[in-house]
Amino acid sequence: MNSCYSVNTMKTSPAFHRWIVGILAILAAVLALCGCLSKPPLHKQMFTFGATSAAPAGAVAGDRVLGIRHLRIAPPFDGRSLVYRTDEFSYVRDPYAEFLDSPEEAMMAPVRGCLRHNGCFSSVVQPGSALKPNTLVEISVSQLCGDFRVPEHPTAILTMEFTFFEASNGVPGKPILQQDYSRIIPLKTATAATLMEGWNEGLADILADVSSDFHRSSAPDR
Repeated sequence: MNSCYSVNTMKTSPAFHRWIVGILAILAAVLALCGCLSKPPLHKQMFTFGATSAAPAGAVAGDRVLGIRHLRIAPPFDGRSLVYRTDEFSYVRDPYAEFLDSPEEAMMAPVRGCLRHNGCFSSVVQPGSALKPNTLVEISVSQLCGDFRVPEHPTAILTMEFTFFEASNGVPGKPILQQDYSRIIPLKTATAATLMEGWNEGLADILADVSSDFHRSSAPDR
């Protein structure tokens, strides 16, 4: 009698089965979450420019004082995340690879350092300096990306424009030099670290050409 009652109760208790299924689903979700949390987290990589350029042999700094009016990077390359070109009209930002600061600030330090030591200028001053520049430069970056359209042959792309002006009391006047510079640096692998190495190599090459071109353009016999 008791056993028949027991069996009948189980057959007429669908709520009990739903409760058991719900408990099992919760346990499965918890186990899955624990499995995900046990995996090592992805860490962001932080980068900055470090290109340097030595002064030409025998170069003697003249009396020019240079002021950098601006260094601007065009969209979509002006964010902190590194940018990769993946198709003809497609770009992606890397959420796990960033500049330590804005790319403008990251690039400004090596650019200022190179121009200060390339033998063209006695000093390179920042905006607001009491020392008034007699030469000004505007710098624009139109391309700053990794070209990963062909994964077997990745490249680092850097394109810049430099415009130097004669200046009186910090006011731009006659242009001295306006020139575009571009570098395509082959990379061993399509990674953020090798891309940063390629950009540094390209920036060092461009700054060397800028120094040489400015020497010629500002020579007294021109």
